Amino acid sequence: MPASDPATLAREIKAAQDHASSIAPVTARRPRFDLDAAYEVAARIHQARLAEGALLVGRKIGFTNPAMWAALGVDFPVWGRVYEHSAVYDDTGEVHCRLGRYVEPRIEPEIVLHFHSAPPQTRDPARILECVDWIAHGFELVQSHYPAWQFQAADTVADNALHGALFIGPLKDAADLGPDLIERLAGFRVDLSCNGVLRESGTGANVLGSPLAALAHLLAVLAERPKEEAIQAGELVTTGTLTKAFPVHAGETWSTELDGIGLPGLRIVFDE
Repeated sequence: MPASDPATLAREIKAAQDHASSIAPVTARRPRFDLDAAYEVAARIHQARLAEGALLVGRKIGFTNPAMWAALGVDFPVWGRVYEHSAVYDDTGEVHCRLGRYVEPRIEPEIVLHFHSAPPQTRDPARILECVDWIAHGFELVQSHYPAWQFQAADTVADNALHGALFIGPLKDAADLGPDLIERLAGFRVDLSCNGVLRESGTGANVLGSPLAALAHLLAVLAERPKEEAIQAGELVTTGTLTKAFPVHAGETWSTELDGIGLPGLRIVFDE
């Protein structure tokens, strides 16, 4: 079969994911490889994972922070899947992560939404929030199986939107976060530090205006996809990085402090 065959590409990319190895970007070998083809490859990898016993628990939205677009060569968000084995819940405030299973990992502080009912396709933040039962702050660990983070958007889609793992802090009922939650989701502040040194500050507005706006974008994209890919009740969505994505290394401790949203910060310690 030709190297551009979706099944062949799915096996190649899944092998890179499973073995923490690197491959050349598909677009460098196949310039006509586009988003439609990439989502087909990602769907094939997803079906292979389900066949192996993986459980889908939600989605991740990537490239919601326009401040990162120029550096990464993209100009619109993408999405990928989160599985039970890649989602880590923690209510202690500190988690540990072994980096050996990830390729060129980077850290992203994010807001995670969980849906008690399937959200309708809408850009109305109030209608989206009505479907949310809990909200949490989390770290997504992203990775690139393409050397030096050199890729096009289609490459990232085929590689599950660069998802590595999602570390989720204490879950807070949306109803307990106040009546002005829509405004505060856009306006809250997050400080991201490494080994106690502030690296960057961000706000909810950095993700397409707010985490709810990022979710509205995802709903619009999924409306053009097969019906079985729609967000279902019981799924979570992590809505994109609130700061730049920073490379991480063993021996580092990264932490966040949030102000204006009622969610606690997190600490993550990286080991070999």
